[in-house]
Amino acid sequence: MEMDTVSGAVSGKTNVNPPTKDALPDADEEKSTPIKPLDANRYATKKTIAQGMLDIALLTANASQLKYILQVGPRHEFYTLMLGLISTSMILQVLVGIMFLFIGALNINKDKDKRRAVILNDIILIMVFIISVTNVVIAGFGIDNASRPLRLLSDERGPYSR
Repeated sequence: MEMDTVSGAVSGKTNVNPPTKDALPDADEEKSTPIKPLDANRYATKKTIAQGMLDIALLTANASQLKYILQVGPRHEFYTLMLGLISTSMILQVLVGIMFLFIGALNINKDKDKRRAVILNDIILIMVFIISVTNVVIAGFGIDNASRPLRLLSDERGPYSR
């Protein structure tokens, strides 16, 4: 039986014809296909966009925490500290977002822009570190009781009494 390489149909013939040259990929053709080099500017732009998306996610989480703290008000044990930390984190995030816009507009293939990008990137790195530490402290002092109903300080019963 012979299988036709073009149509895939099986015939009753016993001798097998080898596939044609057009059916097999040319080894020389695969080697000659140039691999595109990495465009550092395009990579940096995509990286900046991804970092901006993460910044938006953290900003949204901080906005939710701020809403909770403002709803609870001074009854929260660490109201002033939390309000200050969340506000600081949000302000720094907005500043980092603005710097992302500037760094995204730079073409790092140009020497003049490359120097600016390195400086801005270092400043952003420091600010992101400060934001991270701030949010760790927020999580440590924070909103761990958000799933339980609020209990007024004037309520004389304990939190677990009926």
